[in-house]
This record gives sequence, C-alpha cells and structure tokens, in this order.
Amino acid sequence: MSAGPYYESDAAVAQYLLFHYGRAEEVLPWPEGPHAALEFPARCVHLGFALAALPAQARALDLGCATGRSSFELSRSCAEVLGVDFSRKFIAAAERIRDEGETGIDVPVEGRRRRRLTVRRPAEARPERVRFAVGDAMRPDPAWGAFDAVLMANLVDRLPDPAACLRQIPALVRPGGQLVLTSPYTWLEEYTAPDKWLGGHPGGPATLEVLKEVLAPAFTLQERLDLPFLIPEHDRKYQWSMAEATRWIRHPD
Repeated sequence: MSAGPYYESDAAVAQYLLFHYGRAEEVLPWPEGPHAALEFPARCVHLGFALAALPAQARALDLGCATGRSSFELSRSCAEVLGVDFSRKFIAAAERIRDEGETGIDVPVEGRRRRRLTVRRPAEARPERVRFAVGDAMRPDPAWGAFDAVLMANLVDRLPDPAACLRQIPALVRPGGQLVLTSPYTWLEEYTAPDKWLGGHPGGPATLEVLKEVLAPAFTLQERLDLPFLIPEHDRKYQWSMAEATRWIRHPD
C-alpha cells in the first residue's frame, strides 16, 4: 500500500491536525457554516461504537488513524489502543500529541498567508493507554493481536484492494467484537484501480451492498448512520463530505 505523496507532506499533517484537534472556532469561524460536521474523529467513536457493550479491559485498533484523534477518544473506554497508519509523518504527529500534549501548526489563511495555531490532545484522553505504529492495512501484522473494537475511518476508498483488506479483518476482531467502517466512498483511480472499487460503477451495486457481501461470512451489520465531516483547506474553503458509517458485530467462532 502507498500512502501517496500528499499524506507524507507537511501540508497534510497540518490540515489533519486541525481537522482532528482544532477548536470549533478555529476550524469553522463562520456562524453560517455546517457545524454539525465538526469533531468527526470523535463522532466516529462515540456514535459509531456501542461503547457500553465493550468488555472491561477492551483492546481497540484504529486502523488508518491519521493524526490520532479517534485513538485518543477510544482510550476513554478501552484499556489499550493501537493506532496504525501508513504515513510516517502522520504517526510522528500523533506521537507528538500523545507525548507532549500539544503541537504548533501553520494553517492556510489565503494564498501564501498562514496562521500559527496550537492544537491540543483532548483533556479526557488517556494517553498512557495509546500506542501508535506505522503499518499497512493491506498487510496486518500478526503481532497486533485481536481486538474488541476496530475502527476503519475513511480508509476503504484509499486502499489498493479494499476487498482483500476486509477479508483479513476477521482475524483482528474477537468474537462478539465491533467493527466500525466509515467512508464517503470517494473512489479514485489514483488510490484504487477501478476493477477493485467496491461500488461506483454504472449499473452496479452500491458500496454498502458489496460490503455486506464481503463481510457476511464473519460479521452481522448492526447499525448504519450518516456522519458529515468537514476538512478545512483555508479560511474560506472546505471539503464537506457525508460518510456512511456502519457497525458490524463479529460472529462467534
């Protein structure tokens, strides 16, 4: 799997740190804006998972963790959290937030103008429970072990072979464990060859229908919901998207 040059750039690190950790007034200072789309990494956890159903001493995997906000949100309910991403720069930024509690970023205002901000780890996080690692979702490391909660947020449409990845996921989820997938299903040839897309073809099935087919041998679909998200590009331009979120329960062995 390739993270792509963008995800190893300083611009991407700053953008995702703001997306993950920026205060509402820093990310979206416009009262007319879509404020329901803020705090997406936190909502993936608190709306995506049935957290009260997790066992004591639960282990969680945030696969494709980017700069780590969802990992910290999982640490509030789970005794151990592993955040994995293919981008070395994203993992370095996540570790900096974990270890130092904050980091400075330069965010675009307009053109070449930048504004310096400090983003901080969520106050309720349990950083001592969180570990980050560079890794490949296409080649899960057996040393990771099995988990009670696995999050794949906006990852499947950035994989070279998403079906092959998903067929390996049952080995990562304990019986009765939860898998949460979110994605806007933005199928792009630069990340995934069209013959590997899970949907998006004229006359073909929607991505969710293919997900059901791929995951059915090991999982039952428990819940589906829509989660908007907002990624800032500069002070007056944003990416607004609507992810489909699904929660799946691992069958007993």
